[in-house]
Amino acid sequence: QVHLVESGGGLVQPGGSLRLSCRASPLSPHGYGMEFFAMEWFRQAPGKEREGVSCISRSGGITNYVDAVKGRFTISRDNAKNTVYLQMDSLKPEDTATYYCAAASGLGRDQCPPVGYEYDHWGQGIQVTVSA
Repeated sequence: QVHLVESGGGLVQPGGSLRLSCRASPLSPHGYGMEFFAMEWFRQAPGKEREGVSCISRSGGITNYVDAVKGRFTISRDNAKNTVYLQMDSLKPEDTATYYCAAASGLGRDQCPPVGYEYDHWGQGIQVTVSA
């Protein structure tokens, strides 16, 4: 069973930065191949629907961002460490949410999951609060 574990959340003032990490535990005794999964960060604020924030292809060569975070957030991955990151700069109060990482199989090396794609694995979520 694959487990995705997020870390790096917390409380930060507006204008500050946080880096979220999502690490995948081994799929089997032979190890977990994160390189087989496209990865995406989602977030959900209280009273709002969950939204996709940013995705990264298996190769890392393709990334997409929701308009609200373009120019402020950067997604990256290190397949050797089975970890995907979300660097969040110039944070705003409206970025406050629970952030989740998710893994999607069945995609090409340079594909992000299309809207509505079914994800294989989800993390438990981590809280990010932006407040003065």
